[in-house]
Amino acid sequence: MRTITFIGNGNMGLSIAQGLKGKYHIEVVGRNMKNLEAFEKALGINIEKSLLTEFDMTHKTILLCVKPHNLQEISKQLQGKADMLISVLAGVTIKDLKKYLKPKLVVRSMPNLAATVGKSMTTLTGDTEAQNDAIDILNAIGDTLWLESEKEIDIATALAGSGPAYLSLVAEALVDGAVKQGLKREDAMITMRGLFTGFGTIIQNNHPSLLKDKVMSPGGTTAVGYSALETGNVRASFIDAIEQAYKRAKELGE
Repeated sequence: MRTITFIGNGNMGLSIAQGLKGKYHIEVVGRNMKNLEAFEKALGINIEKSLLTEFDMTHKTILLCVKPHNLQEISKQLQGKADMLISVLAGVTIKDLKKYLKPKLVVRSMPNLAATVGKSMTTLTGDTEAQNDAIDILNAIGDTLWLESEKEIDIATALAGSGPAYLSLVAEALVDGAVKQGLKREDAMITMRGLFTGFGTIIQNNHPSLLKDKVMSPGGTTAVGYSALETGNVRASFIDAIEQAYKRAKELGE
């Protein structure tokens, strides 16, 4: 079984490792053995654990999952050159990854929280020689899409990478709205989850505007509810959220 080495033991790394376990041998590198042991416990399987100062990347396939601002610091502690480095660092450029870590091949990727359940929407870009290999690895945690430029992956980061937070806000607001009108919170939660499950399926083969039109009958409940969302500038707020997150992704790489 092929080994995938995680450098970093935070929430994103754990989410991806949850999706990869059983399909790849997992190795994790970090600063603190106590935190590595907590990662292992949360993952639920035995893993190889190494400290940064003792680790040689030579011939390894690396999944880099540290905070973007920690790149320079950890690069001083690592030894050797990886065969392939897949980075999930928002905004950090291929140029900087090659400068500080000097791997043979680099791929930038942006999975999302759904990696935990094998349903991530992961976008990738980088050295085309590594394209098929990186896609094969990350297909284990969901769907993948190879993009042609780093600008595109920064935009996709704002959409799919940050998207679970936006949709969580929508889900919470819908439940609160139903509770406000008198539905029990437990029943509202069950209803909301069923809504998201069904919608996640039908959106795969339907344009959003067409789905909206199918639900919105003249003068009906959906029409007045949709009008309230437009009055509240919900559409504009989501468009602005993507713009601001994209700008932030670029800032993180500077």
